[in-house]
Amino acid sequence: MNLELSLKQTLKLTPQMLQSMEVLQMSTQELADYIQDLVQMNPAAELTEPAAQSDESEEMWRRLQSLADADHQNRQYLSPDREELDPLARVGTDGGLGETLVLHLTRQLERSHASTLVLRAAQFLCACLDENGYLRDELEDLSQASRLPLSALEQGLHLIQSLDPAGVGARDLSQCLALQLQRRGETGPALEIVLHHLERLGRKQYHAIAQEMGISQKEVLRAQSLIQELDPRPGAAFASRDETSYLVPDLVVIQDEQGLTVAYQDSYLPGLHLSGYYCKLQKQSADPEVKQYLTDKIKQAQWAIQAVEQRRSTLLSCAQVIVRRQESFFRPGGHLSPLRLADVAQELSIHESTVSRAIREKYLQCSRGVYPLSFFFSREGGTEGTSVHQIKERLRQLVDREDKKHPLSDQKLCEQLETEGCAISRRTVAKYRDELGIPSASGRKEIH
Repeated sequence: MNLELSLKQTLKLTPQMLQSMEVLQMSTQELADYIQDLVQMNPAAELTEPAAQSDESEEMWRRLQSLADADHQNRQYLSPDREELDPLARVGTDGGLGETLVLHLTRQLERSHASTLVLRAAQFLCACLDENGYLRDELEDLSQASRLPLSALEQGLHLIQSLDPAGVGARDLSQCLALQLQRRGETGPALEIVLHHLERLGRKQYHAIAQEMGISQKEVLRAQSLIQELDPRPGAAFASRDETSYLVPDLVVIQDEQGLTVAYQDSYLPGLHLSGYYCKLQKQSADPEVKQYLTDKIKQAQWAIQAVEQRRSTLLSCAQVIVRRQESFFRPGGHLSPLRLADVAQELSIHESTVSRAIREKYLQCSRGVYPLSFFFSREGGTEGTSVHQIKERLRQLVDREDKKHPLSDQKLCEQLETEGCAISRRTVAKYRDELGIPSASGRKEIH
């Protein structure tokens, strides 16, 4: 028998550390439920009554309310009882932070370089789309209702029809399918069929279609297979606008004379404190079992209070670093800079996993809207110091300025970006172009 002596270094997590990690990654609602459950099960933990607001807290509340009133995207979250009749004011609010069709389109419009009037018209029309993504109302009627020029609405509709998902903003099924085929660069029989023979196709009158178009029935059937791949309801995949959810952000960024300030919002969360009665009973009790029971419950409550406070401190510290590192984003027309979890962890001298837990399902409100904290971690593109967001913006600008009769191919776009210091592959250009909802070169080509 051989005996060996070896040294091992292991890390053991105490119950307090495990509890702190668990509380740190809780969302606001999960934390509220956790506190309520703790109070129900632990007599040593009690809810703290809200204290009277000081002048300073009242001033902070006024500033937060002012920010909320100015923020159309979050207005419905913080003022759910306030009915808004103007469709423009509801842009970006329907469905909360869920990916609704209106919010999805609005985010794309924010990157558009169209005029202010056309953007306003497009935003109005987004609010008028039905649940399938169609615009059923006549533009003349909408022009009277919105007091926007008919020409601006026409340009706004054209802009919407260029967004993702393909087919959105169509007036009918025929146009919806045609928009999707054009986005794919299709110019063959399928496009003509959806524009002029869709009803016959539905009745399977293949021979009549083939005769009128001067093609074979096999070509009609091939076109039918292609058409069947399209989505007749491009807006249906998004959450219903009737399913409104309300969310109070965990943090708020306020801009004043001193710069950007991050405020932690916990006034809506129930507070915790130790029960004076049970603490006194624990000291006075002569029964060992009762004394031990109360001792355990008091320790449990103390750990929970410390964990909640540690969550608050860590989350606020992470948010302050994020806002400082992404300061340009909070300025008008600003962009995200490359930022990693490791960058925040290094600055705060904490582990990267702690940052990951801290930002999980936490939200920040600013003048531009409400964003999950994970949104601000923008990976780098092909060039050091250039974020993917910035590369996409430059890609969109190149496409906007190209000659529409001779649009730039993905390879040309790749070469143009490389000359500007953004060295990315052609495949990456194609990927970013698809994510921006920009058609391929053939789909962008204008034939006069």
